[in-house]
Amino acid sequence: MTNPTEEIQQAAPLDEALAALKRGRMLLLVDHVFTDRGAVVVAPAERTSDDVVNFMATHARGLVAVSITRDRLERMGLELQASFSLDLARENYTVSVEAREGVSTGISALDRARTIQALAEPRTTGDDLVTPGHVFPAVAAVEGVMARRGWAEATIDLAKAAGLAPCMTFCHVLDDEGEIAQGAALDALAEAHGLLKVRLADIVAHRLSHETFATQQTQASLPTAQGEFLCRVFVNELDEKEHLALTVGEVRSAEPVLVRLHSECVTGDVLHSLRCDCGFQLRTAMGRLQDEGRGVLLYLQQEGRGIGIASKVLAYELQDSGRDTVEANLELGFDADHRDFGIGAQMLMALGVQRVRLLTNNPRKVSELEAYGIEVVERVSIEFAPNPENAAYLKVKKEKLGHLLEQV
Repeated sequence: MTNPTEEIQQAAPLDEALAALKRGRMLLLVDHVFTDRGAVVVAPAERTSDDVVNFMATHARGLVAVSITRDRLERMGLELQASFSLDLARENYTVSVEAREGVSTGISALDRARTIQALAEPRTTGDDLVTPGHVFPAVAAVEGVMARRGWAEATIDLAKAAGLAPCMTFCHVLDDEGEIAQGAALDALAEAHGLLKVRLADIVAHRLSHETFATQQTQASLPTAQGEFLCRVFVNELDEKEHLALTVGEVRSAEPVLVRLHSECVTGDVLHSLRCDCGFQLRTAMGRLQDEGRGVLLYLQQEGRGIGIASKVLAYELQDSGRDTVEANLELGFDADHRDFGIGAQMLMALGVQRVRLLTNNPRKVSELEAYGIEVVERVSIEFAPNPENAAYLKVKKEKLGHLLEQV
């Protein structure tokens, strides 16, 4: 994962990009958080011509695929190549397909466009397709980017936001050496061909601003060693996970509020493990909010950077064998950081908080909250001197995850 604060230049406002998509223009969709994923060129499947396919094959150079919804998958009777996965390193492709009629060899741009249009046609069934073929459908999670930030999910959500059929053509962008294109190579492609750039995070933010997934269930006072908080329980309707919001004072205000987003860490928060700095950060943040007399601590159910307690302890075992914290996650098949802070943004909005002073060393939290519509007016450091048990862990957070740690 590269620096999460590194922006692809001149991303277009989403409304402008949606209007262009309605007119049949292709877009360049980028992920500015996980920049090593590169980008894809996208176009409405219903308006994909041989010229569009030829452009993608010539200039994007990657695999030409078509995102489809789960109900379309079932209606056409297609089978996934493997079990459905949340791993962003690969899309959930079905067996390759061809239109049964109107094609010859199937590989030409004209033939592939005909197959893509067949996939976009709502009345198409399995009888209208043959397998294997030269077009690869990719099925999106039902909840879209709120469940999985994949290209299939992002392109389907783009189509829905633009009022188009939920079926999109997309192609991964490769550079001149055949590697995933990033940074300047993507800028050059967009400029040379007049492609508007859209950030995946803006699609997520659009859904967060138009839909509600975080619902408050209950609240009660919570006296702690650091002081008394009002504890609210929120449920994420997408996955039924429960998250806590601890508040001090009146937080519904136009003035910036001191906020800490803290991901659950049983080993650090409860068992006081020295392998991480989580417990230190939690207790310090609670004290800082009390000293301030006003603020919010969100306690998010994202154990082990989102991989769960069992996988986290398994990662510890790999670390005991010599891997670092990032290498262990990757070896287990997870991202270096599997968390998503969209639910935190919705909880803040529900609390009436839109401008924050964020207690964090992680610039990714800043960029994600801002992408979700929360203004971060200041990043407030919450750092501790390393101990012998967590010094290597903190060094990896700084060098591989971009955390801003001056004492490391």
